[in-house]
Amino acid sequence: MGGIKTSRVLVGLAAAAAIALSACNQGGGSSDAKNAKSAADMGGVDKVCAAGKTEGQVNLIATPTDWANYGQMITDFTAKYGIKVQSDQPDADSQAEINTAKQQAGTGRQPDIFDLGTVVALANTDQYAPYKPATWADIPDGNKEATGLWINNYTGFETISYDASLGDITKIADLADPKYKGKVALNGDPLKAAAGFNGVVLAALANGGSADNIAPGVDFFKNLASIGNLIPVDPAPATIAAGTTPIVIDWTYNQGGLVADLAKKGITWKIVVPTDAPPVAAYYNEAINKDAAHPAAARCWVEYVFSDAGQNTWLKGFALPVRLAAMQTAKTIDAAALAAVNAPATAPVQLTTAQIDTAKAYLTANWTFISIK
Repeated sequence: MGGIKTSRVLVGLAAAAAIALSACNQGGGSSDAKNAKSAADMGGVDKVCAAGKTEGQVNLIATPTDWANYGQMITDFTAKYGIKVQSDQPDADSQAEINTAKQQAGTGRQPDIFDLGTVVALANTDQYAPYKPATWADIPDGNKEATGLWINNYTGFETISYDASLGDITKIADLADPKYKGKVALNGDPLKAAAGFNGVVLAALANGGSADNIAPGVDFFKNLASIGNLIPVDPAPATIAAGTTPIVIDWTYNQGGLVADLAKKGITWKIVVPTDAPPVAAYYNEAINKDAAHPAAARCWVEYVFSDAGQNTWLKGFALPVRLAAMQTAKTIDAAALAAVNAPATAPVQLTTAQIDTAKAYLTANWTFISIK
């Protein structure tokens, strides 16, 4: 969506991060920082981040400011450590992140940090530097690669978000009502976008399908398109404000941040997890580029996003952080932000890599009835 990563490729597992000591000019970091597998290797987090400040910059890619509160994350990181954040190609997809890293290797402009969907993350582990942040023990084993090549960072739930003036919408089935002709938008092509892909999964679950069988979801959207309810528009804050896309299927952390702004425009924007399907969730992943031009700053960034402050920043953006359970136990979670997310109590469905591959193959062959742009 607009500033939202609509073409971020499919669901998310993880990205690993790192911290390190370095003294270098832009485009070149110290070998010590590049080889650091934890802050302890460099004498602690403070020393890692001091080295990052000497490097002066960290290069991010595909991190739009209105996605999971990345804007606040960037601002707070720079304020705390004095490290400039260069955020390029905010709307790039996960594969574009990897492609850019390879194309710009050695130039100093290559991304230092990746934020990736699962399919791309697992296919490119040779591109990452292993790193375990100081909070490593708080991250469940299933949410990280054992050596720190990648770590799950945040997740959200698929929702139906809509203009309350349309009346109550509580179920996926409601979207087939003829009164919603020309009003339903799916956030992104499901062959490219995690939100779109998981929207199909959600529809499948609501129509007798499963994580192993998304055909009913494809059929549901095919019907929506045939009756004119599903429109070929990739929603954005501007299209919502204009009334072009008054019903949007998307992640909680994309839509939650729009409520206050839309209220100023006279729109009451409601966000619901549909009641006719189990909730659907997916992690994105953090990883450090092994060819990072700013290896210490990259590791400092990883330390920050997995710290209490960074995890609560994502939470304030309506994204559930990977350390949620540990922070609840330690009472370091932002209780008000967690309450605002209003996460469903039912355990979410999260597709495995094998299930994603099967679903992608089916979509490739059968998602031919509409092109979302």
